[in-house]
Amino acid sequence: MAEVRVETVALDATGTRQIASRTRSSAALADRAGELEEAIVQASDIAQEALAHVPRRDGWQVSSMAVTFGLTLAAEAGVILSKASAEASFEVTLTVERVAETP
Repeated sequence: MAEVRVETVALDATGTRQIASRTRSSAALADRAGELEEAIVQASDIAQEALAHVPRRDGWQVSSMAVTFGLTLAAEAGVILSKASAEASFEVTLTVERVAETP
């Protein structure tokens, strides 16, 4: 089976991404699987915990949630949320439905 490689970015001393072509490298995806899994689990836990605190309101409730986020692999080790300018990319879509009233 072919080895899947992913691009990694270097971080400077302040944790800022360095994306110049001279600082780009790659890593085997399989070698970073544990870090990716941990990042996905943590993001999922945060989203589920937040949803658990959303109460029904005025006959409406959240019926589903979709979470989209980007991950960036740091060259040395670690996973960070993908950054767009100075903000982390984390998109949440909620579906809200009218709750059927019980007699």
